[in-house]
Amino acid sequence: MSAQLDTQSHTSETLALRADLALALRAAAHHGLEEGVCNHFSVALPDGSDRFLINPRGLHWSEIDTDDIVLVDARGAKLAGRHDVEATAMFIHAAIHRLARKACVLHTHMPYATSLTLTARRGLDTRLSQNAMRFHGRVAVDARYDGLALDNAEGERIARAMKGADVLFLGNHGVVVCGERIDYAYDDLYFLERACQAEVLALSTGLPLEPVPETMARHVAMQIQGERLQSTLFFESLRRRLPASGR
Repeated sequence: MSAQLDTQSHTSETLALRADLALALRAAAHHGLEEGVCNHFSVALPDGSDRFLINPRGLHWSEIDTDDIVLVDARGAKLAGRHDVEATAMFIHAAIHRLARKACVLHTHMPYATSLTLTARRGLDTRLSQNAMRFHGRVAVDARYDGLALDNAEGERIARAMKGADVLFLGNHGVVVCGERIDYAYDDLYFLERACQAEVLALSTGLPLEPVPETMARHVAMQIQGERLQSTLFFESLRRRLPASGR
């Protein structure tokens, strides 16, 4: 690693992104959204390059600190960091950053969202709960399952399936939640799982569900997207409650 690259990977802006990404991973573990040492969160550097930060292979999200975050390029080459990166992470995240032009990419197999990918509809009904309505008009579904993403072609297929959406339900697989900022994306990830949980619980009653009209779902989505301070406040509360270990 060149001295210039090492300096760039430790700028105040990059260090802040590394800290926020590590916090988002610890928060996801705290909220039960993790799955072993699988799945990944990533964020692109804001310099217009193809480089992005991502969590390493083999660490549980609850133990990840700022120094564990790895810097990579779109080809999967590790540019800075003391850990390796798992292959499927590179194929999925690199493609979404490059083709879908998403700044922050969160991929999980969180239980309630994943359970809806197993249904015939493959995803969330965004006309049901208030939490679900925040995603109205922001969700895409990739109903096709092609096994593990172990090559560029599968990662690119997933990226193209987003079609501009912020949330992608992957049939028989999990979800991808994207955002322009880590705090916004994490807030969406958390409330997506809560919305999916409410729908799964409602379905379990066996009673008919009662969605709101399309116009109301669209109105609520606009209300929530127009006021994202709550997302930042939530993330800052997590920073206070889930500090890095400093190991």
